[in-house]
Amino acid sequence: MSLLPLEDPSDGHAVPAREPSPAEGPRGPVRLPRPPLLARSAGPARHGLVLLPLLLITAWAVTDSRSLRDNAARIPAADPWWLLSAVVCTCLGWVAAACVRQGAVVERLPPGPLLASQFAAGTANHLLPASIGAHAVTLRFLQRQGVPLARASASIALYSLVKPVAKTAVLVVFLVLFPGMLRLRELLPGGQALFLTVAGAAIAPATAAVLFAAVRPLRRRLLAFLRTALHDARTLHTRPARVLALWGGAAATPVLQASVIASAGAALGLGLSWAQVVFAFLVASTATGAVPAPGGIGPVDAALVLTLSAAYGTPVALGTATVVAYRVLTVWVPLVPGALVLSAMVHRRML
Repeated sequence: MSLLPLEDPSDGHAVPAREPSPAEGPRGPVRLPRPPLLARSAGPARHGLVLLPLLLITAWAVTDSRSLRDNAARIPAADPWWLLSAVVCTCLGWVAAACVRQGAVVERLPPGPLLASQFAAGTANHLLPASIGAHAVTLRFLQRQGVPLARASASIALYSLVKPVAKTAVLVVFLVLFPGMLRLRELLPGGQALFLTVAGAAIAPATAAVLFAAVRPLRRRLLAFLRTALHDARTLHTRPARVLALWGGAAATPVLQASVIASAGAALGLGLSWAQVVFAFLVASTATGAVPAPGGIGPVDAALVLTLSAAYGTPVALGTATVVAYRVLTVWVPLVPGALVLSAMVHRRML
């Protein structure tokens, strides 16, 4: 680009005009904007997120080191082949969880990263109550895969709805197939316990209905969310592959979890059949499903020991040892590898 020469007023000679530099405008230097604070701090923040799972696992292991030693000491005395069966069922549980997650989303997700995300979500699930950690990891993974936030949240809601429905269906199937083997009468609650159970089950929907009627902004957002969720649910149920992954994976998940308990019990000499242990786990997990404990640890364990003792006469010490072995295989053994996978996925910006 050629510019006309300018006259120098001092001597009358023409001076070629200077082109403005990239940092200057037509009226002088331009001050370039500084990068935002969030962008400048993204590096240290991401490094902190990478190390956070390992720090949480270390803190948990330090505070509960005695339980960790006691639990680990029970494993070497068990039958190794039954323990191997329990490990296989544990791994298949992550596959089933990945199938359910895929079945709740219209988009096709990459199988490898999806399975890794569910393995990492298992670690997060044991650190936060009510499956918050697992849902947060999955929600972030879906967003990284290009799923909009509203539709990713709708898939989480569909996942949370399908799981208890499928577990109830599996429980009914066991009641039909094994009516004589499963002792249901000993597990039925008394009058006061039944009243408290029914009252507790009614509080949550009643509270949600009051909030829905009273808070108008919440009502608008909830209606928009429900429209998105219903549209995605209808679309998913027109695809047989998604239906199979969603409902088949949700039905297989509790059966695989109970199979881990049955294998651990067989390794320790529990003496119960697979159907009895599966039924005991379904009853215990259904009865305590609303208790917001991290990974179900605590309420489900106590309810399972009580169910094994009340329904089948299992000694409390043996039932406790079986539940402890189950928790070692499903919580403590995958905890550190899951934290490493979670940190690696954060580092690679997959979460």
